[in-house]
Amino acid sequence: MVERAAGLARPLVFTNGVFDVLHRGHVLYLEQARAKGGSLVLALNTDASTRRLGKGPDRPLNNEMDRAAVIAALESVDLVTWFDEDTPLALIAELKPDLLVKGGDYNMQRLAETKVVQAYGGHALAIPFVDGYSTTALVARIRAQS
Repeated sequence: MVERAAGLARPLVFTNGVFDVLHRGHVLYLEQARAKGGSLVLALNTDASTRRLGKGPDRPLNNEMDRAAVIAALESVDLVTWFDEDTPLALIAELKPDLLVKGGDYNMQRLAETKVVQAYGGHALAIPFVDGYSTTALVARIRAQS
């Protein structure tokens, strides 16, 4: 992973998440993240890590291999990996991206990941969400119609 990332164009942008049911909000977010640098590395929560997030006992709906395949097909994403821990701290420390990007619902100053990135001279940025798009809300809407 580190070797593959070393060959990517800089600045290297890093983001992470579940990306369970890909929707327009995800795609726009990833396009915006990619536009902030030369390449984008996306780390997916593994299935076990996703379940620990409390999104529900039946989540993720798509397994980690399927989610990775879908994300890897996006033009905005240069490299996909995953992490099994609750946060990607170890992966970030190893990759040393120039920019950490998260969704607008995160307070970047409170994240341990931000402190790791800033310690080696990197930066952290929250990108505003596109209103009206949420996998959790989409799943709830589908279940209500069933």
